Amino acid sequence: MKVTGIIAEYNPFHKGHAYHIQKAKELTGADYIIVVMSGDFTQRGMPAILDKYTRARMALACGADLVLELPVRFACASAEFFAGGAVSLLDRLGVVDSLCFGSECGDAGLLQKAASVLAEAEASESFRNTLREGIRNGLSFPAARAKALEMQENGIGELFTLPNNILGIEYCHALLHLNSPVRPVTVLRKGAGYHEETLHDEQNEAPGFSSAFAIRQALQQGGSFDTVRGSLPEETLEIWKYCLKNGGIVSEKDFSPLLRYRLLMEAENGFSSYADVTPDFSDRLKKNLDQFTGWHEFCLLQNSRDMTYTRISRCLCHILLGLSQEKQEESKHMAFSSYARPLGFRRSAAPLLQAVKQNSSIPFLSKLADARQFLSPFAAGLLEEDIKASHIYQTVVSGKYEKPFLNEYRRQIPIL
Repeated sequence: MKVTGIIAEYNPFHKGHAYHIQKAKELTGADYIIVVMSGDFTQRGMPAILDKYTRARMALACGADLVLELPVRFACASAEFFAGGAVSLLDRLGVVDSLCFGSECGDAGLLQKAASVLAEAEASESFRNTLREGIRNGLSFPAARAKALEMQENGIGELFTLPNNILGIEYCHALLHLNSPVRPVTVLRKGAGYHEETLHDEQNEAPGFSSAFAIRQALQQGGSFDTVRGSLPEETLEIWKYCLKNGGIVSEKDFSPLLRYRLLMEAENGFSSYADVTPDFSDRLKKNLDQFTGWHEFCLLQNSRDMTYTRISRCLCHILLGLSQEKQEESKHMAFSSYARPLGFRRSAAPLLQAVKQNSSIPFLSKLADARQFLSPFAAGLLEEDIKASHIYQTVVSGKYEKPFLNEYRRQIPIL
């Protein structure tokens, strides 16, 4: 049995993602594909456009065999923690041979070399000093790190300037740290860039794969489903139709009232206990709180040279969900992921599920109601965060579309 892992958000699932699954099978000869996917909140610090079960169903319809949830503590974290949580989960399943990810460079060997340079640099006082100097001079952390790494080895810093390369390097870095036997494999990213706003489809003058960002923006700005239909795999269209008929999409705007409430409730004590929030940034949030008009607008208000929009949004997401810096640091000492929770699987993947249950060094939570009896206190805390995050998400969805609240303990995972 050959098993390949994929780490994804599928926010939302589009043709480029279907292509990635297909290429992963081709390049690795995989019998099965396991996807570790963000839940209802994403690495950019925002709610997913569709809930996690809907996105998992789309992945299964397009070739994935098993979709596992990446705990929210890692799903909403920086690239380092996002990668650490996801890679450790795949590694501890005991059945994964390869990890396949997209990148702008398309060279797994080069990304592994960059990961080795990063690992060596992190132990270097000169690197840390250069990094701190860059941040003091107003560079964001990613820009300061790229500059510091370029001084370590020519040509390496440039790899750290593109989003998929950065994640790929962090995946390789996490595999090195774990001394994992899992082999990294990369697929050259095709079509639109990560942040490109233009939609691409077969009717377009520039055919290719639309970015998830472009699809989200088109839908969230009031575009019809037909506007993005050409960017979506045929296998997912019925799922979209059902979802839009029985609810719909959400954006950070829908969570703005809840975020404002959380900020007001926490303002007196400050926000520096939350993950990624420095004391200076906590003071800035408190100072600007009376100018809050919405999630997006509040991020723009805090924008500065030393903090990217994504990091600001991630900080706000941590405050909304109650994700603390202390818990994030605890994760480093507890080997990150401590359970595997399925969001859906294919019936034909029964041999894979059996192999996971036999070989995994972490519990496989097939039934949420019974989960706590198999979990350590640390893992139970991770799971509690996941349930809380999904209930916050469902509170907003049910309120926006006047639909019944879907309790996490009573959700049925999709089986195709």
